[in-house]
Amino acid sequence: MGCDRNCGLITGAVIGAVLAVFGGILMPVGDMLIQKTIKKEVVLEEGTTAFKNWVKTGTEIYRQFWIFDVQNPQEVMMNSSNIQVKQRGPYTYRVRFLAKENITQDPKDNTISFLQPNGAIFEPSLSVGTEADNFTVLNLAVAYNNTADGVYKVFNGKDSISKVAIIDTYKGKRNLSYWESYCDMVNGTDAASFPPFVEKSQVLQFFSSDICRSIYAVFESDVNLKGIPVYRFVLPSKAFASPVQNPDNHCFCTEKIISKNCTSYGVLDISKCKEGKPVYISLPHFLYASPDVSETTDGLNPNEEEHRTYLDIEPITGFTLQFAKRLQVNLLVKPSNKIQVLKRLKRNYIVPILWLNETGTIGDEKAKMFRSQVTGKINLLGLIEMILLSVGVVMFVAFMISYCACRSKPIK
Repeated sequence: MGCDRNCGLITGAVIGAVLAVFGGILMPVGDMLIQKTIKKEVVLEEGTTAFKNWVKTGTEIYRQFWIFDVQNPQEVMMNSSNIQVKQRGPYTYRVRFLAKENITQDPKDNTISFLQPNGAIFEPSLSVGTEADNFTVLNLAVAYNNTADGVYKVFNGKDSISKVAIIDTYKGKRNLSYWESYCDMVNGTDAASFPPFVEKSQVLQFFSSDICRSIYAVFESDVNLKGIPVYRFVLPSKAFASPVQNPDNHCFCTEKIISKNCTSYGVLDISKCKEGKPVYISLPHFLYASPDVSETTDGLNPNEEEHRTYLDIEPITGFTLQFAKRLQVNLLVKPSNKIQVLKRLKRNYIVPILWLNETGTIGDEKAKMFRSQVTGKINLLGLIEMILLSVGVVMFVAFMISYCACRSKPIK
């Protein structure tokens, strides 16, 4: 009888040990299976999940405009007064609803090239007025429909998943010809996705043709997006700092007068990118800009919640599931004897024209599918691993303690 009892306890301990070992083995094996599946599905080729969503996004993307309406144009022209602005908006357009065109795979270097056509549909229900509303602003023609961005050539990830979606060339070049040194390079992806298995410590680089440069985002916080754990990456203020504050930005300073010998910050002169037009890009309401930039303009109220740019990235796949891209278009206005309305100006102005907020969030149906096919399976596998390991360890310890206790007692 004592033998039967001891044998039963040993058997229980062995079963517990097997369960614990199996749970422990399942961890690396499960991770390996997940990685294999993810690596297969994020490659940009026909038949993969990534390719289907890459060709034409299923997410509705909106671009909202706020126009800066100048309240005192005569005072500015006659007395060189501060410009008083009042923002009016939003005026909302649905964008990025057109599929990529001229998609061409190149098996030699594992890249895929494409053209991204632009289109915009006005959304009256999401706007405060109509497209016929009048404003007092400087003339800035913003044509969007019937244009296209590219050609882009990106790595498809077939040879190395760590390069998937990273831009190889833009318009046939690896450089932009707008900036000096490394500032001129086309870096990273287009921010719609990144290589999978994103770490919080990473600096995510991406290129934006809207601002004519590559830029980067850093991790800020964990976010739960419709039941999907995502990492929120934000554009840091350091990215807009002057060369004095951040020496890496020295090649983005292209002139010495307006920038006050490269000490001003928060605005970017992109005139070389805009056929010589004096266009300056900033964050809305001159967020993160030096005080001298906005000292000639009244009526601005910058705040991070409304005016910063962020990306919510699902770390396993590298897909951007939610984003808000915010930027402001400004014009440099200087005194000029050749232009009547500018003859009496006594100082330079960086005049805010409009700011935009381009947003996209994964839809409810797609989020449900993503949870079931990606995060749900991963969570279930993790749960099974932990249950097997925990139950196995508890069984092994409990039966071994019982066995040792029984062994120490004399059998009557």
